[in-house]
Amino acid sequence: MVSAFSALSVRGRGAARLAAATLVSGFVAVSLLAGAGPAAADEAPQVQGGATATIGGLKTYGEAVIHQKSGDAQVSAGLFEMSVDGGGMLQTYCVDLHNPTQRDAKYHETAWSGTSLGANKSAGKIRWILQNSYPQVNDLATLAAKAGARGLTEQDAAAGTQVAIWRYSDGADVDAVDPQAEKLADYLLKNARDTAEPSASLTLDPPAVSGRPGERLGPVTVHTNASGVTVTPPADAATSGVRIVDKNGKAVTSAADGGQVFFEVPKDAPAGSAGLTVQASTTVPVGRAFTSESRSQTQILAGSSESTVSATASADWADDGAIPALSARQDCARSGLDIAVANKGDEPYPFALMGVERSIAAHTSETVTIPFQEDQAYDFTLTAPNGSEKRFAGVLDCRTQGDAGGDTTQLLSEPSPATVGGTATDTNLADTGGSAITPMIMVVAIGLVAIGATALVLLRDRKPNQG
Repeated sequence: MVSAFSALSVRGRGAARLAAATLVSGFVAVSLLAGAGPAAADEAPQVQGGATATIGGLKTYGEAVIHQKSGDAQVSAGLFEMSVDGGGMLQTYCVDLHNPTQRDAKYHETAWSGTSLGANKSAGKIRWILQNSYPQVNDLATLAAKAGARGLTEQDAAAGTQVAIWRYSDGADVDAVDPQAEKLADYLLKNARDTAEPSASLTLDPPAVSGRPGERLGPVTVHTNASGVTVTPPADAATSGVRIVDKNGKAVTSAADGGQVFFEVPKDAPAGSAGLTVQASTTVPVGRAFTSESRSQTQILAGSSESTVSATASADWADDGAIPALSARQDCARSGLDIAVANKGDEPYPFALMGVERSIAAHTSETVTIPFQEDQAYDFTLTAPNGSEKRFAGVLDCRTQGDAGGDTTQLLSEPSPATVGGTATDTNLADTGGSAITPMIMVVAIGLVAIGATALVLLRDRKPNQG
């Protein structure tokens, strides 16, 4: 069965998000016309597990000056705070200087490979800075002595730390306004050493499995820094008969790091799918990246309270034919999206992406990388022969604006930054309710509706034997 796929490239970040949302109804219609099963598409953003949080703005900060071609700009520099879904607080610094921060944006924990840090050879030095400065080091007198500063307030320490990070994350020509904060920034920059990327607070590997009814599908391995996790079975377990068990078939309700769980599917179960969730309470490791699907600026973790973390995994099964397990993650090294397909069935699994037909042979696994342009929105659905659907949506965000050759400062936070020697041109749409680009967005949206209608007409007129 060929899946429905479409991708949109719009350079304006706000327009890209609106356009992607506008196309969603079209994808559903195309899937139905292509003969997809009755199951609704499962939402499958590229989240590998961990903490999910909402950003609350700058809380501890000083001032910095960014030197750029368009002139000097003064911005607030320091620690953001995030509230974790399910409980907990995070402190983060920005690693995407020229990109705006969207108010109340939802963030999720992710690997460096899914962010601009993945291609940044200095990412390890940024983690060293986090481990050796504020707030991990809260003895400010000792930190000031190491930096050769006369003294540091919390605001100075946060500003100096952020400035040092920006010099590595964005290659920015930036200085702290306060002389003592600037001394700290210089000290951190000079002494930073390469440090390994931290492990995730919680992930499941692989996030998708498949097989035949009557089998134990898996294993799914738990990776966490928590002392243990709780395991929640599928919501319809009581009626479907699907159980979450260990390798010996014993029901599982909890697991530890390295533990393995399986989906046990009844032998007489019709073709279908199920999911499980694991959850824990732990501190998220310093240096973990946090990204937002709303294209709010990328953050890196500086501190964590005890916080709720979670991860999910899915299973698909059928008696015969192709039985694919589908998952995806952003791959910034390849500037694209990695689609992982493990076909445990006895027939090939064909699908089409970006206008190219692909096929994963029976009893094989393959990862297909779909290239996208920076800031390109994507939204597509893959359909398995058993009728289950997986929808993947997001925006490729792999480069800082400075990497792309831009130098216009767009840092939006609380409070908003002021400029030095010029007038601030940034506008927070959440505050104003609109902007000068609104007419352009409307034109794009109307055009997309027309394109979707045309596609539906073409599909309706296609003969059944056309590919």
